[in-house]
Amino acid sequence: MAGWRLEPPYAHLAADFGTLDAVFALQGEQLTHDLLSEVIRVEREGVSYYVKRYRGAGKGLRRYLGKPRVKSEWQNLKRFAKWGIPTAEVVAWGLERRGATYDRGAMITRELPRTVDLAVLAQRSDPLLSDAGWVDGISRQLARHTRIMHDHHFTHNDLKWRNLLVDDEGKLYFIDCPNGDFWWGFMLRYRITKDLACLDKVAKYHLSATQRLRFYLQYRKRARLNASDKRRIRHIVTFFEGRE
Repeated sequence: MAGWRLEPPYAHLAADFGTLDAVFALQGEQLTHDLLSEVIRVEREGVSYYVKRYRGAGKGLRRYLGKPRVKSEWQNLKRFAKWGIPTAEVVAWGLERRGATYDRGAMITRELPRTVDLAVLAQRSDPLLSDAGWVDGISRQLARHTRIMHDHHFTHNDLKWRNLLVDDEGKLYFIDCPNGDFWWGFMLRYRITKDLACLDKVAKYHLSATQRLRFYLQYRKRARLNASDKRRIRHIVTFFEGRE
């Protein structure tokens, strides 16, 4: 059984993107590859598209239980768009099962032009990270969008700098969220702390303590810390101790 959808504005690309068989036959620049998945980049009419293809869900019960990773990917990107969090546009998506077993699936997203991920900026010690005004603009967007996500009881679970893109006009985008999910109670608080710790894991090497604190206050929408904030910050900065 197969289910596949191509968004109507892209119907003119149906020869390449219109069926799961066509998508798995596509040839392009290979960006990543492992036993279960791959990402290729293809260009059509001057626009680049990222094609993520998944074969199987893993071994044993993983083939029968739980949601396929590709389904989580497209659902979470669509959630971001619904919540007003800038993200990559999902052009086509779907999966195929054989009986009760997940077999394969794919998702196609449109490029975000003139973007680079924050991890690349950190790796090359980009001068933008020394521009206080630029950092503040990115910090405010990141705080606002992260808070929106968490206010929906949803956490990214891989909120690393490499999964945050910024364009040449300083607009921030959230991408790659196959592990994101909804949580409540203690687990929500723990997962929120993990998201914030993932961000700080790189920030502590490239931003000042003042900038990191300002981000947290922007996220919390307040001017000063209370006792609860101080406890959470201690948890954030020690979250990955012994695991780096």
